[in-house]
Amino acid sequence: MNSILKTQPTVRPMTEADLPEIAVLDAQCYPYPWTLGNFADSMQAGYRCCIYEADDEIIGYAVMMLAVGEAHLLNITIAPAHQGQGWGRALMLYVIERARQDQAESLWLEVRPSNVIARHLYDNMGFDYVSVRKNYYPAVGGREDAVIMRLDLHA
Repeated sequence: MNSILKTQPTVRPMTEADLPEIAVLDAQCYPYPWTLGNFADSMQAGYRCCIYEADDEIIGYAVMMLAVGEAHLLNITIAPAHQGQGWGRALMLYVIERARQDQAESLWLEVRPSNVIARHLYDNMGFDYVSVRKNYYPAVGGREDAVIMRLDLHA
């Protein structure tokens, strides 16, 4: 069920106080979610961790790691009630702009082949297929590959 927002979502830095809600949201969205510790470790490591919120509700979040000349999107999620309304695209545009501000030349990500909606979004946003990482993700009955994608931030 989609939920209509009264206000436009805004982005802010993730805080420690957000972690329990983020961990619950991740568990609602993925069969093999990140733990609260994964998010805490990402914040501690200095990764770009942001919250996407509207109407006093967290509707999404993103975690991006920076390395020399590169940004790597580790996690991006929109709450199920807010999917299909363009918020994932809007949050991706924020992440891309932030990577550019951080002087990254490219933005990398991995995505499950079975995540057709995300792959379609990344294709439409100009990400290029790079390779497949075999048996990367845990999956029911074994492992699932990861499709590695890259966006040239100077294009």
